Amino acid sequence: MVWFIGVDVGGTFTDFYAFDDEGAGRERVHKTLSTPDNPARAILGGLDALCRAEAIEPAKIGRLGHGTTVATNALIQRRGAKVALVTTAGFRDLLEIGRQTRPRMYDLKADYPPPLVPRERRFEIRERIGPRGEVVEPLNADAVDGAVAQVRASGAEACAVCLLFGFLDPAHERRIGAALRAALPGLHLSLSSDVRPEFREFERFSTTVQNAYLQPALSRYMRDLAEGLAERAPKALIGINQSSGGLMSVARAGDYPIRTALSGPAAGAVGAVHIGKLAGRPDVITLDMGGTSADVCLIRDHRAGINNEQEVAGFPVRLPMVDINTIGAGGGSIAWFDRDGLLKVGPESAGAEPGPACYGRGGERPTVSDANLVLGRLSPRGLLGGAMALDAAAARRAIAPVAVRLGFTLERTAHGILGIVAANMVRAIRAVSVERGHDPRRFSLLAMGGAGPLHAADVARALGMKEIVVPPAPGILCAQGLVVSDLKEDFVTSGRYPVAAEARAPVMAAIEGLAREARGWAAESAGDAIGHSIELSFDMRYVGQNFELRVALGESKDAAHVPAIPDAAALRRLFFAAHERSYGFHNPDDAVEIVNIRLTAHGRLRQPGATAQEAAPASAPDPVETRPVWFAADAATAAPVFDRRALHPGHVLEGPAVIDQLDATTIVFPGDRARVDGYGNLLLELAP
Repeated sequence: MVWFIGVDVGGTFTDFYAFDDEGAGRERVHKTLSTPDNPARAILGGLDALCRAEAIEPAKIGRLGHGTTVATNALIQRRGAKVALVTTAGFRDLLEIGRQTRPRMYDLKADYPPPLVPRERRFEIRERIGPRGEVVEPLNADAVDGAVAQVRASGAEACAVCLLFGFLDPAHERRIGAALRAALPGLHLSLSSDVRPEFREFERFSTTVQNAYLQPALSRYMRDLAEGLAERAPKALIGINQSSGGLMSVARAGDYPIRTALSGPAAGAVGAVHIGKLAGRPDVITLDMGGTSADVCLIRDHRAGINNEQEVAGFPVRLPMVDINTIGAGGGSIAWFDRDGLLKVGPESAGAEPGPACYGRGGERPTVSDANLVLGRLSPRGLLGGAMALDAAAARRAIAPVAVRLGFTLERTAHGILGIVAANMVRAIRAVSVERGHDPRRFSLLAMGGAGPLHAADVARALGMKEIVVPPAPGILCAQGLVVSDLKEDFVTSGRYPVAAEARAPVMAAIEGLAREARGWAAESAGDAIGHSIELSFDMRYVGQNFELRVALGESKDAAHVPAIPDAAALRRLFFAAHERSYGFHNPDDAVEIVNIRLTAHGRLRQPGATAQEAAPASAPDPVETRPVWFAADAATAAPVFDRRALHPGHVLEGPAVIDQLDATTIVFPGDRARVDGYGNLLLELAP
C-alpha cells in the first residue's frame, strides 16, 4: 500500500485526509484541535493518532501535502523577523508612500498598517539601472561595503534587497546579495529579482519585504516539520501548498514563505475543482466556512481564477494567488453589539482557544456555533462523531444576554445570529460573482468546511441558487485538495512589447528564457512528476492604461515546447475579447501592448483514482434519531437525523432532515431534497 495524506492547518482544527492509493482505495479522515503556538505539534500528533486509529504504517506513506497558515498569522499578528531593507538611493520611503489610495474609502482617519521595516533600518545605496535595463549609475565596491556595514549594525535577522529596476537587470541586486551572504552567513536574504521580478516597484518591494519578514520563522518551521515527518514517514515526498494552488518543496517554501500566505484556502479551491469534476458540475461557487473565517471562490469550467495582486494583513502582495474572497465568518465568530446598538457577527472569533462557549473550554461570548447548538442544528452529542462534547447549557447562557437586550427568545436570537452571518457570506459571494458580471443563479454552491453545509441553504436561497453540492468529506476538503494537487512553479518577465509583427522576435526570446528556467526547475524540483506541462499567458493593456488583463494563450502537455504564439492580429482579438468580458466594451483601433509574459510549469503527480459506485438498490436508511430543529425562528420541527456513512449512491432524502458526519453537519430544509450521486456527493435541490 501507498498512502497519500493531506494536512490542512486551520484556525480551529487541523484536518487530515488519507487515501490508500494501491490498496482498496480507502479514504480516511481525521481532525484534531490546532495548536496556534506551534502548528507542528498538531500536525505530528494528529498524524500519529491517524496512523494508530487507521492502522496506517508510516513507512507506507508515499506523499504528504501540507497547507499552512503560519505565514498569514505571522503577518496578521506582526510576529515576524527584524528586517532591514537595502534600496536605490532616493527610494528609502517608498514603502510608506505607497499608492495614493485610501484603505477605506469613507474613513478619512484610516491609515495603512505601519511598514514592516522601520525607517532606521531602511538603507540607501548609490546605483541606478535605467528603464530599458541600461546601467545609468554603476554600483561600486565602497557602496556595497557601506550597505553591508549598515545591515550588520542594524542587528537584522533578515534583509530585503529591492532596487528600482532590479526586475530588468538583477546584476546589482545579486552583487549586493553575494556580499551580504559572505559577510553575514546567518542572515536570511530576499532579492526582489528572485521573489517577484515584475514592474510596479511598490508592490514588488512590499512582497519582497514580507518574504524577508517571514523567512526566519517559516524556515525554522519547515525544518522542524520536515525532520519530524522524516522520522515518522521516511519515504514520503513532502509538498507545501502555494497560494496559487500547487505544491512546492519544503526548501523552496523556506526560501519563499510569502507564497504560502493563502495556502489553505487555495487547497480548498483545488479540492473543489476535483469534486466539481466528479459531480459533473464545471461551474461552482465555493463556500468554505471553518471555525474562524469563510472563503469563497468562483470556479468556471473547472478552473479557479488567478489574481496576481492581493492584500494580506493590509499589505499588498504581487504574486499569483487563487482568487479567493475571505471574510471573518466562521463557527467561532462572535456576536456583539456595535456602538450604533445593532447586532453584528464577526470578524472577531473565539478561535481554538478558548473556542465557542459550547466547547466548554472557558469561552463565554456568544458565537455562531452556540447559535447552531441552541437551534438543534448541531448534535447535542458533540462534534467529531461525539468525541468532542458540546455543552448546550453553556451555549444558552452565552446567548441569553443578547436575547435579553433584544427582547427576543433564545431561539429567535440564535436564528438572527445565523441570519447575520449568512448575509455576510452572501455579500462575499456577490463580490466574486455579481460584481464581476457572473450570475450566481447559473452556478451550484459547493459547501465545504466544517460549517459550510450548516449554512449553505440560507446563503443559496438569498442568492437565488438552486443546487448545493456537499462533498463526501466537506470539512476535510482542503486537506483532500492537497492530495490531488500537482507540483507547480510560476515564472514571469516584465517589459513593454507592442503587439505588432516587429516585436515578435523579442517576445519569443523572452519566452524562451522563461522556458529554460522552467526546464531547470523541472529537473531540480519536479523529478517525481509523471509528466510536465506548460501554460503561457500575457498581461496586456491598451497603451496608456494603468492596469492590464491576463490573456491565456494555451497549454502544452510537452514541457519541451511552449504553446504556439498567435500572430499580432489574433493576439489583439484575444485581448479585445478579454476586455469585453471584463468591461463590456473594447476599442479595436487603439494600440495594445504586452507588459508581462507569464509561464506556469506543472509537474503532474500520480493522483488518487476515483470510480463511480453503482446506485444502492435499497431505500434510504432509517434515521438514527429524531430531534427538534428550528429551521425558522418561530417553532421547531421534528427532523430525522441520518448518519452520512449509511448513505450510498442513489439514496434520496426529503427534507426536513439533518445529516451528521465526523467533519460536518448538513441541514436539509423542509421541502428540499438531497440525493447521493455515484461518488458519494450530496446534491441538494432547493425548493422554489
